Amino acid sequence: MKLMIDLNIFIDVFQERVPYYYDSSLVLTKILNKESTGFIAGHSITTLYYLISRFSGKRKAVEVVDWVLAHFEVESADKEDFICARTLGMKDFEDAVTAACASNIKCEYIITRNGPDFKQSPVPALTPKEFLELF
Repeated sequence: MKLMIDLNIFIDVFQERVPYYYDSSLVLTKILNKESTGFIAGHSITTLYYLISRFSGKRKAVEVVDWVLAHFEVESADKEDFICARTLGMKDFEDAVTAACASNIKCEYIITRNGPDFKQSPVPALTPKEFLELF
């Protein structure tokens, strides 16, 4: 199963955000155990680096990015994905680009804590808890 992992899931795990950490870490563990294939949208990697470096330092940010690149597939957005994202009518453009990337590679789900933000996504969104209950 192909899963697009939204940026907030990685942030939950790497910043150990309570109460989200546990379910988010279980989703990532399923990917590490090869139960599903995990994807991250390429544009999210720069934001992940920025946020981790801001709160935990550049050394930690480099470690996190290297770990993500070692364990997740990266789907880069091209011009067509940005055009698609603009037509989805989603409030948050970054989420729309993530949705377009997920659609482009035919992901079954987007895993996010912001399900309502993805209501107009062509790929259904589940919270980590919802995903774990289903699978």
